[in-house]
Amino acid sequence: MRLAAQRRELILAAVRAHGVVRLADLVDQLGVTAVTVRRDVTALADRGLVSRVHGGITMPHHGDPPPSPRSAHTLVGMVAPSEEYYWPAVIQGAQAAVTAAGGRLALRTSCYDAAEDRRQVVKLLERGVQALLVAPSTTGAAGIDLLRWLSGLSAPVVLIERMPPAELPTIGLDAAVTDHALGAGLAVRHLATLGHRDVGLVLSRLSPHRAAIRDGWSAALTSLDLSSGGVPALDVPPYGTAGWAEACDDVLDRCVRAGVRALLVHADREAIGLLERARDRGLDVPGDLAVVSYDDEVAAASDPPLTAVRPQKHRLGALAAQLALARVADPLDRPVHRVTLWPSLTVRESCGTSQPPVGRTSAFVEPMND
Repeated sequence: MRLAAQRRELILAAVRAHGVVRLADLVDQLGVTAVTVRRDVTALADRGLVSRVHGGITMPHHGDPPPSPRSAHTLVGMVAPSEEYYWPAVIQGAQAAVTAAGGRLALRTSCYDAAEDRRQVVKLLERGVQALLVAPSTTGAAGIDLLRWLSGLSAPVVLIERMPPAELPTIGLDAAVTDHALGAGLAVRHLATLGHRDVGLVLSRLSPHRAAIRDGWSAALTSLDLSSGGVPALDVPPYGTAGWAEACDDVLDRCVRAGVRALLVHADREAIGLLERARDRGLDVPGDLAVVSYDDEVAAASDPPLTAVRPQKHRLGALAAQLALARVADPLDRPVHRVTLWPSLTVRESCGTSQPPVGRTSAFVEPMND
């Protein structure tokens, strides 16, 4: 029986000789099971040595491309993890871009689960979509397998707010994402310009963006030589759920004990709830505690209005749709695109200042140092 390395050399030789090779033919040629062939093909695809096509493999960026219909009348499928909070603006942006190009968007929602993501994508493919916008689960073995499967579909796939993990360095999927780490850095820098040397962090426990926000907060503290010792950095339950009030009190207790007078809070609901809790305890915002929210969904309606980091959600959805339409029009020669959008910072009353909105040109923004 051939070793794995020998089988994979034979697979590569077959692809070089024929351009496109069916998996069923490899099973016959190698005299092994379909499971073994799929395992070998996965290993080669992960290393960028072959590309998957429906039912087979080809050389990377070669072989017969799928048809190239015009963007007009293109049916674009979208799988979003939710229709609530954060995602409506992304969906609206995608729909606007597809409609402007003469196409139509077909939306399905999942639930942050790889198996459900795959089921919804299959439904859209059966519906006849020509391109896909997907915000899939990317964690664990199930997430890795899902991304591999998406990369082998005949319809082009654009990831939204997701990047392939390090385990798949050459996977050929376009992506449009927000630099949430940079957004957190904008908030920390703004608070630093107001004289705060200690900036705490509060994160909604269920948010998929909390790791990036925490990384950006930590990097900004280091870059600006701000204190991190004794500064609270806590994950809390979503606003209004069991344990929320106790976690909120814990945050405020830690701030008082450590003398911390500035917080970055993700997301708006948690920030507004924390302001209410602080007021009930006799703390003044911004006099005793300056607060920046991350998301800017309803931050302007807070009392006082919250300074907030705003991800460009509508633009992100539109950009993802434009990437998908461009891929439909040019499926072979177009390079993989990974596009990152910067959030912006809108300054309101919760920090004790009425400066104009902070954008990319702000003097204190140093994103390359984060």
